[in-house]
Amino acid sequence: MSPIVRFNCRMSVYFIRPLALLAIALAFTTPSAELFAAEPTRVLILVGPSSHPPGTHEVGAGARVMKFCVEHAENVPDIHAHILTAWPDDPGLLAGAATIVFTGDRFPPAEMKDGPRIMADLTKMMDRGCGLVCVHYATGLGANHVLPDGSHPLLDWMGGYFATRCEHHQSVARIYQAAKIEPGDAKHPVLQGWKPFTVHDEPYINNYFGKGGLAKNVTALATSQLPPESPKEEIVAWAATRDDGGRGMGVVMPHFYKNWRVDDLRMLIMNGIVWTAKRDVPAKGVKTPAPNLAQFEPAAVEPPAKKAK
Repeated sequence: MSPIVRFNCRMSVYFIRPLALLAIALAFTTPSAELFAAEPTRVLILVGPSSHPPGTHEVGAGARVMKFCVEHAENVPDIHAHILTAWPDDPGLLAGAATIVFTGDRFPPAEMKDGPRIMADLTKMMDRGCGLVCVHYATGLGANHVLPDGSHPLLDWMGGYFATRCEHHQSVARIYQAAKIEPGDAKHPVLQGWKPFTVHDEPYINNYFGKGGLAKNVTALATSQLPPESPKEEIVAWAATRDDGGRGMGVVMPHFYKNWRVDDLRMLIMNGIVWTAKRDVPAKGVKTPAPNLAQFEPAAVEPPAKKAK
């Protein structure tokens, strides 16, 4: 072997050895991909008081359906939902929530004990940009919950509410045999994927969006031509984008527990949860497995049939 060849071989060894040692060192010292993985998105679902008969509202079972669906979404991974039946004392649980979902008879903080403390904590959550979703009657406020002019934080956090027996406004609750629900005209992530559907349910109408109506930061997500005998366009789901960066959504269905089977209604609600948690809503919407409603332990999947007189 010539001196030049021997020299090149030796130089190659000198260069290769440090590189090999560096590769071995990095293999042992560089954190794995798992360590860099983002923490799961945290969703809180609070179940408020309810006194509705079996098969209607079913707020506890409905919360379990939402938890199952959002955790088993086929195209949105890494979401963990925690169900609450009382307001937590753990500030870390509240601080770690990306969004909070309410279900119950009226807006739960207005009906639960220690309401002022709950609203104080909730205000802090909203101020840091936490999301908010209210489902069916949880969108509701009564005259004893609001100021005479209708002022309430929900107007800022969610963009509107269902007004029950209020002096300033009166929304309407009525069950319709076949209410057709149409997506809103605006372009919005929550509108992605789901299509018009017809449902036997109680979508509240004449909801309250402030004295001037729908604010500029509020989008109509779903509408329906109601009531059938004198139809006009009614907003039955809406979304707000707040100045603090937070997002809110109200949807005034489902009244009947069985309607969690309606794929397009379920997608509308799941899209809203994902969007308010500041996750991307897939172009085809949040896809979830069809839930077996009986396994979530409702008092009844459907209301008992009425006895003939």
